[in-house]
Amino acid sequence: MLQARALEYSYRQAGQVQPVLKGVSLQLQAGEKVALVGSSGSGKSTLLNLLGGLERPAAGDIHLDGHLFSALEEPGLTVFRRAHIGFIYQQFNLIPTLSVAENICLPLELLGVPQAVQQQQLAEWLDAVQLAGRGPDFPDQLSGGEQQRVAIARALIHAPRLVLADEPTGNLDLQTGERVLTLLFDLAQARAQTLLVVTHSQVVAERAGRQLCLQDGVLLASGSGVW
Repeated sequence: MLQARALEYSYRQAGQVQPVLKGVSLQLQAGEKVALVGSSGSGKSTLLNLLGGLERPAAGDIHLDGHLFSALEEPGLTVFRRAHIGFIYQQFNLIPTLSVAENICLPLELLGVPQAVQQQQLAEWLDAVQLAGRGPDFPDQLSGGEQQRVAIARALIHAPRLVLADEPTGNLDLQTGERVLTLLFDLAQARAQTLLVVTHSQVVAERAGRQLCLQDGVLLASGSGVW
C-alpha cells in the first residue's frame, strides 16, 4: 500500500550538512499496524513527515496506492494528502477557535463534502470517540484525553488509507493513554486503515503488529536496536 525507497534527508547547521535519514526503505501493507521506534534524534518524526508529504526527501521516492506522491508539486500534493492521509500529533494540534464539531469536520470541509453528509458523519464519529454531546464545546473545555479523541476523529473521518501518528499518547498519563491507544487501534482496525505510530513507549510498540527501528538515520531490522 505504501512503499518508500532509499529516502535521504539532511539539513545544514553552521555551514555543515547534517544527515538525518540515510537511504531508508520500507513497505507498509494495507490495514497493517506498525510502530516506528528509536531514540530521540534518530529521525522518526522526519521520516513520518516525509511519508505524509509534509517534507520532501532529498533523494528517494514514496508511492502510496501506486501513486508517486513524493514527486507531486503544490497544490496537487496538498490535495492528495488531504484525501489519502490522516495525521495525529502528540500536541493534539486542534484549532482553538473552532468547536469540537468544526475541528472534526475540517477534513470533510476542505474536501468539499456537503454539509448534510458532514453532519451525519459527525454524529457517528462523536459516538465512536465517546464524545456525544460535546460538539459545541471548544478544545480548552476538554481534558487532554478528550482532545486526543477529537484529533483521532479528525484524522479518520475522511477515511484516509494511511494514518500517521506521532507520539499520540506522549502528553497523556498512563491510564488515559492506554484508553486513547485502544480506541485508535480499534477504530483503524475496524476500517482497515494502515496505521504507522511513532513512539518511545514499549507499551505502544507492543500493540502494533510489527515494529521498525530507526537508529542514526538507518532503518534496522524490525524491533532491533537501542531506543
